[in-house]
Amino acid sequence: MTELSVLRGELDVIDKQIVELYEKRMAVCEKVAEYKIQTGKKVFDKEREDAKIAALTALTDSDFNSHAIEELFRQIMSISRKRQYQLLAREGVIGRLPFTQVESIEKENIRVVFQGVEGAYTQAAMKKYFGDRVNSFAVAKWRDALEAISEGMADFAVLPIENSTAGFVSEIYDLLLKYDDYIVGEQIIRIEHTLLGLPGTKLSDIKTVCSHEQGLMQCEEFLNEHRDWQQVAVDNTAMAAKKVAKEQDASQAAIASAFAGEVFGLEVLKEHISTTKGNSTRFIIVSNQRIFEKDANKISICFETPHRSGALYHILSHFIYNNLNMSKIESRPIPERNWEYRFFVDVEGNLNDSAVKNALRGITEEAANVKILGNYCGGKI
Repeated sequence: MTELSVLRGELDVIDKQIVELYEKRMAVCEKVAEYKIQTGKKVFDKEREDAKIAALTALTDSDFNSHAIEELFRQIMSISRKRQYQLLAREGVIGRLPFTQVESIEKENIRVVFQGVEGAYTQAAMKKYFGDRVNSFAVAKWRDALEAISEGMADFAVLPIENSTAGFVSEIYDLLLKYDDYIVGEQIIRIEHTLLGLPGTKLSDIKTVCSHEQGLMQCEEFLNEHRDWQQVAVDNTAMAAKKVAKEQDASQAAIASAFAGEVFGLEVLKEHISTTKGNSTRFIIVSNQRIFEKDANKISICFETPHRSGALYHILSHFIYNNLNMSKIESRPIPERNWEYRFFVDVEGNLNDSAVKNALRGITEEAANVKILGNYCGGKI
């Protein structure tokens, strides 16, 4: 039986040869990149790569080796493309992305639309981002907000995109693809539910409590201490506060924000009633202009991948090879295309960064229906 150390020695020799051949291959790929720079040819040639893979797998003597060679050379070709993108960027062949840098997002003499009613958390996020003197108006649906900026009725829209406990708002992602609008900022608001009532109301007066269904759920432990209260679900927490203020019934209370209480003249009867502490919602600031602040540090993109093994990995590897940190990924099924998905990804970076340009160039060539949703400053609470 051959000694293990002898076998490992043979592997070391082979591995050294593989490294030498790999570097020799990459040197040739750099010459290919030079040719493409001069001729304007695209880096990614799917037909050529598929034909090459078919020829290589035909040289193997088993199904196992055939799959292994395909996986190996898919990876080698992917690395080769990434090197070619770097060389194209160095030579200035990769042009500017279709976004304009601005010093900062305009916050004066503008009009902002938000979805919901007065007192909603969305309005609170708007005021925190733009200030108290903002000129604003409310609409009933998220779609209405995006149509308002698309039609020029507003300069910016404020929309919820993600809650720390309930997850992302899938419909917002779908709407961002439907409209030619872009994320230019974000604001995170801590969701701190309070119990609101008419001034002078005592807990012993309450018989009914109303809120959004999620608000009732998020305050379950508090409500379990008052099982005699009837729970009524309404469209949103601000509407619950408005209902209590309008009906002037001291036996009614609302679960909503302290901000909603201020708007509708209600008194905070009990603070910090949420079961989960630290619950926050992330809101996005949307414009119909392709702009980004010079200090923007977060990029959101959407893309679809070919329906084959390893396709998502190869797309995401553009972030790896360009040393970009991916902070989030979500998937949504593509309507009328069973078992196919589009992906929404957040990465750290600025559209002026060469590494970002390299990654986006590669993704744009290799994925389908790529859209840069925006480059903006990550929000803080």
